[in-house]
Amino acid sequence: MRKSVALLIGFVSACAFADDQNLEIIMSTTEGDIVIELEMRDAQITAANFLSLVDGGHLDGALFYRTVSPENDNGTPPISVIQGGLGDASGAFATVAHETTDKTGILHKDGVVSMARGGPGTASTEFFICIGDQPALDFGGNRNTDQLGFAAFGRVIDGMDVVKAIHNSPSDTPVDDDYFKGQILEDPVLIERVRRKIPLQSNP
Repeated sequence: MRKSVALLIGFVSACAFADDQNLEIIMSTTEGDIVIELEMRDAQITAANFLSLVDGGHLDGALFYRTVSPENDNGTPPISVIQGGLGDASGAFATVAHETTDKTGILHKDGVVSMARGGPGTASTEFFICIGDQPALDFGGNRNTDQLGFAAFGRVIDGMDVVKAIHNSPSDTPVDDDYFKGQILEDPVLIERVRRKIPLQSNP
């Protein structure tokens, strides 16, 4: 309950951020840093939710735990992504309304960051990064039977080499659900810290 309240407070704070500009965050992992630009203007609900997780320190200690490629994908059409977040601990956090790509204009291109979900409006802490363009994940795409797609909210602007290294990591961990067979990393990659990137101050 306390985590949900803290997340709500952080979400309100994030919504107060000027919505006419984007914001960069640095995600430090054991494989290296990933710099992500959050689309605060075009994906206000989803980006604000993610920023509240960052500002609350909730993603510090999270994991990249899943890699999906045409070679191991058990869904259709096949996609290429890595997935991370809080896993089983995500249930302690509030979900957010689903922002479709036809509303935000943020398509699932190479390096785009988006929220994982079950049904629409169930996204909370789990996210993924696209490797290559993934139109099946957009509104109208066939990855989900509802064809509502996923809620994209940012893009990697530095560190795609780190993303690809995670994507190519061994992933033969045994699973109970055949849908995830061959996708769970043998050694999940630790997200050590996620923080806002502070702009360099110019001399007066």
